[in-house]
Parts: sequence; structure tokens; C-alpha cells
Amino acid sequence: MTDSVKPRVFLVDDHELIRSGIRAEIAGSVDIVGEADEVEAAIEMIQERTPDVVLLDVHMPDGGGQAVLRAVLEHDTTTRFLALSVSDASTDVISVIRAGARGYVTKNISGPDLVDAIYRIAAGDVVFSPRLAGFVLDAFSTGTDDQPAVTVDPDLDQLTARERQVLRLIARGYSYKDIAKELTISTKTVESHVSSVLRKLQLSSRYQLSHWASERHLN
Repeated sequence: MTDSVKPRVFLVDDHELIRSGIRAEIAGSVDIVGEADEVEAAIEMIQERTPDVVLLDVHMPDGGGQAVLRAVLEHDTTTRFLALSVSDASTDVISVIRAGARGYVTKNISGPDLVDAIYRIAAGDVVFSPRLAGFVLDAFSTGTDDQPAVTVDPDLDQLTARERQVLRLIARGYSYKDIAKELTISTKTVESHVSSVLRKLQLSSRYQLSHWASERHLN
């Protein structure tokens, strides 16, 4: 394809290695017009360069991808956003789509598939990984435009992708040792994640945490 028809793409991710990998996969097929590793810089540069498509990491400090989406889309409705995340949690998918993203794919996507997704987003399509599409359909199929069926839980929104994984396994009755084995991390790391979740949710015990997760059908 000629340069004139290549989508102008901006990368937002707080990890240099991730951005480098993305650049290596897509640079020959799109026109990369910039990148940022923090929310404030991303907002400023996207507004300045008005790319066709922004590849947006969901979990970053200072509000993450949703903060970028809301700030940019308040003034610019021409730039389209494609969320690119390690998380496939339904709450992440639904919340970022509600904030204005046109698609959501996970970071294990292949280079060619990512390029295809970028072109489709630039053309006005919506793009989801197959499993993630189900979350969006479930969220919006039984609600109205003003009141979608699924409500994003602000308590869950404050947890990292890994903390949510640990929380779901606790809700299923896994021991710390089993969680460590399932996620290929140490038991000490599991304990650290649980402590962080308890603090964020203002709970005091694993029993309360398990009950909290079960009430929200996270198991």
C-alpha cells in the first residue's frame, strides 16, 4: 500500500518494551505518528497530531486508558481508539468501550491481525477478539442506549488485571498455593496481591473477600 492510504497511528503504553514490539510488528503497514507512556502526555500529543487510530493500553497510572479516551473524545470525535491490553476481564472490556473505544484486543494478538484490526478501526468498523465480543453483546443486548444492562463496578475498576485474576481464583476456593501454581507466580506474590486487594476494597479477611467476589458472581 502507498503511504497516502496508511492509517496514521499513535501508540499509548507505559512499557517501552511493549511499544517497541508493537512498532516492530506494524511499522511497515501503518504510519506511526507518535507515542506516549503516560496519560497527560498522550492526551496532549493525540490532540496535537490527530491520528486516525490510537492503540491504547488500558491499565496505566493516573486514570489509565479511560482518562485518555474521555479527554480526547470530549474535543475530537474523528480519532478512533483500539484498546490493546493484557487483560481480558469483562469489566475492563465493557468500561473502556463505554468510555468510547471502537475495539478491544488482547496483547497476544498476532502482528498481521493487529494491522488488520487497525485498518478496520480506521475504516469505521468495530473490532473485538472473539471471546471479548461476547462480553460486549451481553452488556448491551438487554439494556437501552441510556441504561445498558451491565453496570461497571468502580470497586473492580481500581484493581489491576492480576489482582482480578487472584480475586476470581479466591472466589472459586483456590488456596494461595493453588493460585500461585495456576498463575505461575510465588505464594508470596499471591499474598501480596491479596493484601493489596483487601486494602483497596477496604476488607479485612480472605473470608470477606471471597464473599464479596461471590456476591458479584466473579467465580
